[in-house]
Amino acid sequence: MKEVLIKTEKLSKSFSNGGAMQHVLKNIDLQLCKGDFTVIMGASGAGKSTLLYALSGMDTPTLGTITFGEQVISNLSQDGLATFRRRHCGFVFQQIYLIEGMSVMDNVLSAGLLVSKDKNALLARAKDLFQAVDISEETQKKFPAQISGGEAQRVGIVRALINSPEILFADEPTGALNSKTGLDVLGTLTRFNEQGQSVVMVTHDMRS
Repeated sequence: MKEVLIKTEKLSKSFSNGGAMQHVLKNIDLQLCKGDFTVIMGASGAGKSTLLYALSGMDTPTLGTITFGEQVISNLSQDGLATFRRRHCGFVFQQIYLIEGMSVMDNVLSAGLLVSKDKNALLARAKDLFQAVDISEETQKKFPAQISGGEAQRVGIVRALINSPEILFADEPTGALNSKTGLDVLGTLTRFNEQGQSVVMVTHDMRS
């Protein structure tokens, strides 16, 4: 039997919209297992990203509980959630948010240094990950404005994995890419999953 990584019980999220309450998530019970590639699919506005943000500790639920391993994260403080995310989660977004004034490699290392001070170990892991996603040493020295959208998203995946997260959350990672490049990025995520990386991906694209 697979190990349960994330479990929710009666997870609910509501927002106030013009004085009326809008219930985006309501009484969701689910289990995500270690090593799974879970796809959350639905139309725009269906609450996909809201669910991802709750599962990852980027947002807190209105009601219900979220348990990560043995830890209930739904009642952590904002500081506690920030620490949890740094230690356990990696994130890939539709907008990649690379820092323009830093090289591709330094973008990745800066994320790693938030958790580890062993720069040599981080550098070695970054090089291995870049090789895995077919980003050359020459490209690693470039700045974000000098690389393609597909390359930037693969850099984003490397940045998300640099701290060896237990789970990788991907929010519409192919949404800003053309069809072929999007499939390449999806293939990259699939390969890491096949190596044991747990992945939760939000998408509205049936091709995913």
